[in-house]
Amino acid sequence: MSNVFVPDAKGAVTLTKIQPNRAADGAVSFLESLARDVALVLKSLGGSAHQNVVIDCVTALKRNRGEAVTQDLRKSVVEAFERYSQWFARPFGEGSMRWALIAEPA
Repeated sequence: MSNVFVPDAKGAVTLTKIQPNRAADGAVSFLESLARDVALVLKSLGGSAHQNVVIDCVTALKRNRGEAVTQDLRKSVVEAFERYSQWFARPFGEGSMRWALIAEPA
């Protein structure tokens, strides 16, 4: 189980427990790991959220697991979102800051 910080409609953030989605052999690249975290966060937020909320939640998830959070994490999360486009979409079109989960990682 992992904890994710989830904002409510009023902007208050609560800690929510969620089950991580891992590859069967556990061996995933850094970007795939980030993409899986994005998918996990989006699923916990009901399937879609603003890019900044997703990145903040991924950052909190990594910190909660005791993983290092670097200055370039935001850029890496966006890169993972774009590289694993079979899992994600921008429901309001290119240039939109809204992200959505369209397929769960296997």
